[in-house]
Amino acid sequence: MEIEQAQKLWQPEPGWLNTASYGLPPEPAWTALQDALADWRIGRTSWEGWGESTHRARVAFAGLVGVPVGDVAVGATVSQLFAPVAAALPAGATVVVPEVEFTSNLFPWLVQEERGVTVRTVPLESLVDAIDADTDLVAFSLVQSSDGAVAAYDEIVAAARAHDALVVVDATQACGWLPFDGSRADVVAVGGYKWLMNPRGTAYAYLAPELRERLRPDAAGWYAGRDPHASYYGPPLRLADDARRFDISPAWFSWVGAVPALEVIAEIGVSAIGAHNVALANRFLAGLGRPPGESAIVSVDVPDAQQRLAAAGIRAAVRAGRVRASFHVYSTEADVDAALEALTG
Repeated sequence: MEIEQAQKLWQPEPGWLNTASYGLPPEPAWTALQDALADWRIGRTSWEGWGESTHRARVAFAGLVGVPVGDVAVGATVSQLFAPVAAALPAGATVVVPEVEFTSNLFPWLVQEERGVTVRTVPLESLVDAIDADTDLVAFSLVQSSDGAVAAYDEIVAAARAHDALVVVDATQACGWLPFDGSRADVVAVGGYKWLMNPRGTAYAYLAPELRERLRPDAAGWYAGRDPHASYYGPPLRLADDARRFDISPAWFSWVGAVPALEVIAEIGVSAIGAHNVALANRFLAGLGRPPGESAIVSVDVPDAQQRLAAAGIRAAVRAGRVRASFHVYSTEADVDAALEALTG
């Protein structure tokens, strides 16, 4: 599906430049969610069909990041999916993290400090050089939430492998527009409500098989069972043999809305979406006299930016006094030019 054709699946109010906060659902996702809510309201159907959406979303996500579906766990938030990895670190382990990392990929490691885990924070551009023989795990965002900086994925993985360190990636701000091979890491977690345009309450994690053997599924419930529908009551413990043992019981309606959005992304293609997004981001940067970048998220310092954008009806984020604009498949050149007019006019 071409970008121009795909854009007909959205009718955003002009000026939405904040997908880094939350993505907008394509029409099939919105309709599926409304239909499910209508059924729930009057008790028209049982819940099993809603639950099946979780499996379909898992399959679609696995395809997007290039990993086996049996290695994907689903949950509600990134930090929840990182928790068993952090809890499995031995006392005395050292974790290296960028110093401006979003806290969903920082707090899970910091809370382990009370039992002897050391967390070192370094500038993102120094992350590769900071990985040494004392490093047990390196955790980083593939794309930084604050300013859109794209991490040197291949170089970080290579440095970690050279020192037998685990690689944990938060790809929330990348997955859906930036192609990458998730299987190169040990863990890749993604919050679904941004570039994947899922309802909030969906999150995915690739958990490498070798790593899973070291993890304990402390949040296991019926949905983590080998056969969830035979795991409602009583012992013995009978967990799934694959990454599903780390699942939590799904919020049905969020997953109903997730599936069509993921299918739209797959139909358009992540590479095509990324090229579209980065071109718009660079149009925005050029209009402000800045050099081009490689990200769908940009951060610029413009005086009175928040007031100027609000007056023009442009919705973007302001982080530490800087405008953070983010561009996705439904964004247009008209959105960019309206924002530039607000900031420079």
